[in-house]
Formats: sequence, C-alpha cells, structure tokens
Amino acid sequence: MLPELSAKVEDLLEKVSKFMDDNVYPNEKKIVAEIAEGDRWQPSQILEGIKAKAKEQGLWNLFLPDSDRGAGLTNYEYAHLCEMMGRTQFGPEAFNCSAPDTGNMETLERYASDEVKEKWMAPLLEGKIRSAFAMTEPEVASSDATNIESSIIRDGDEYVLNGRKWWSSGAMNEACKIIIFMGKTDPDNPDRHKQQSMILVPMDTPGVEVIRPLSVFNYMDPPFGHAEINFDNVRVPKNNIILGSGRGFEIAQGRLGPGRIHHCMRLIGLAKRALELMCQRAETRMAFGRPLSVQGTVRENIALSASEIEQSRLITLMAADKMDRYGNKKASDLISMIKVVCPRMACSVI
Repeated sequence: MLPELSAKVEDLLEKVSKFMDDNVYPNEKKIVAEIAEGDRWQPSQILEGIKAKAKEQGLWNLFLPDSDRGAGLTNYEYAHLCEMMGRTQFGPEAFNCSAPDTGNMETLERYASDEVKEKWMAPLLEGKIRSAFAMTEPEVASSDATNIESSIIRDGDEYVLNGRKWWSSGAMNEACKIIIFMGKTDPDNPDRHKQQSMILVPMDTPGVEVIRPLSVFNYMDPPFGHAEINFDNVRVPKNNIILGSGRGFEIAQGRLGPGRIHHCMRLIGLAKRALELMCQRAETRMAFGRPLSVQGTVRENIALSASEIEQSRLITLMAADKMDRYGNKKASDLISMIKVVCPRMACSVI
C-alpha cells in the first residue's frame, strides 16, 4: 500500500498546477520560437522571466530533500510534483528542478565542502548558472561507472584531468559554468569501486574543449544539448575534489537513485499529456463521416496507452517509496526496472 500524500504536498501540487496553467503552457510555443530564431544555446529569456515568478511564489528548488533551501520532501512526495512538471519540457526548469542540475546540486549538498558550496552551489540554487555531469565515455560501457577510463592525477596542489566524455547533458548551454567530472584517481586499487573520484571543473578551464552536440532521435535538445567534451591536461585545484579521492562510485550511486525517479515521473507526466492530446484528436478528427473515437482500433490504442502509463506510474512510485523506507541500495532492483520500463512506455504512448 502506497502512502497518502500530506496536506503540504497536495497544496504544492495545486500551486504547481496553477503556475503551469498560468505561466508555462501559454508560453511553450513562444519559447520554442525564441530558441529557433536566435542562438539556440542561449538561455530562453521568456523562460528566465517565468523562473523569476516561480521563485517569487516560493515554488523553487522543490527537489532538495534535506536542505532548508528546499521543500523537505521525500522521494515519493516529490515524484508527484515531477510528474506534473514533466508534462512540458520547460516545466522542470521553471522551478529550478531540471536535470542535470538537480542531481549536481544534491551531490554538492551532500558531499561538497563549505567552500565549494558557497562558490558553486549557491549560484546553482539561485538559478543564475547551469551545470553538467561528465561520466559517460565513448570508448567504454559507461552504464557501469567502474568501466570509465578518464584519469585524475594529483600534481602538487592540483589535479590533472585527461579523457573524452559524451552525453554530457546541459554542457552546450551558455549558462553552463561548472562540470562534475568523474575519472580514476587510483586505477590499480584492487577494489574497483574505489578507483574513481568526482571533481569540479569550471567550463572556462584551459584544456576543456566542447567537440559537438549529440542528437537524440535526431533532436539536438537546444538550448541545453548533450555534448561531447575533450579534457586535455585540464588542471583544477585539489580542493575541487568532492568528498575525497576514491569516493566517486559511492557518490554516483547516491546521485543516480533519486534522478531515476525524477526522470521516470517526468516521462509519465509527458505520456499522460500525450494521451490527453490523443483523446482530443480522436474526438475532433472526422474520418468516413465519424469521429476517430468511435473506431475500435483507436479506442483499443487509447485503452492500452492508459494501462501502460498506470503500470509504469505504479512501479515508479513503489521504487520511490522503497527508497524512502529502506535506502537507495535496497531499492536498486526497482530503480533498475523503471529506467527500462518508463522510457519504453513513453515512446510507445507518444
């Protein structure tokens, strides 16, 4: 049995829903046109204005669970907000709740030093800058983070980074100022889960070269993008290491669990909206003198999509609840399932 939502969460859902109706949906086409007509990697000024309104209304950084700067919600509670925000691609950013910034901010909140938090987390929380996460590499199966080969070598008061990353989401955006880079500090450690570290790399550091944006289903995802980046003898201060040398895999596991919930619930919200549009189309489109909605195959597709959405939603909420009750590691089975089930469902419904 899944838990009931508190009055606090119900109130937030109502406020987020109204904000989307008043500010986000009416501006979707305008934002798309703005991006298409200008420099596609520049932040949308229309969306920046919407973000300012959300901040004024206290609908800001709702994802942060354990910070006085967030809403203090559980994974299960925040999942419902994710579903609503995900109904449009611009919804999450409107509330400063978009990936990869959410995962990066949670990483800094949990593991970074006070100095690093002040320098990089503060502007991220304010929505003044964006960030990227560089883990995946073109030469290895990076779904298992122990496979990564990029190097992080200590040299006096600095670390020297070398490697090539891709699918670094958000790195194309002009507002992206900081990257969390994952590489190996101790490749010969017999414990393969202690070979990796994570370190902060400012985008303007010499040796950081953005090679190109990568497309997904032939879509470049402006103004954020998924970049291929080369790191050639990149030097950063030793204090930029997060948590400590050899703690990278541990951080990755703590970071990715909540992120899976966020992504999957956003996809569920998007699929629900697609289903609503399908139903509207079926009612208004006439074929052979009758609306599509009376056709048996169309009704079957609608019913199947509704079933697929609810199945995916249930298993995702189960995963979120299990994480809250028993921790991310205990919920790894359900987390692994939803990252397969939900994208397949969304593609099918859409």
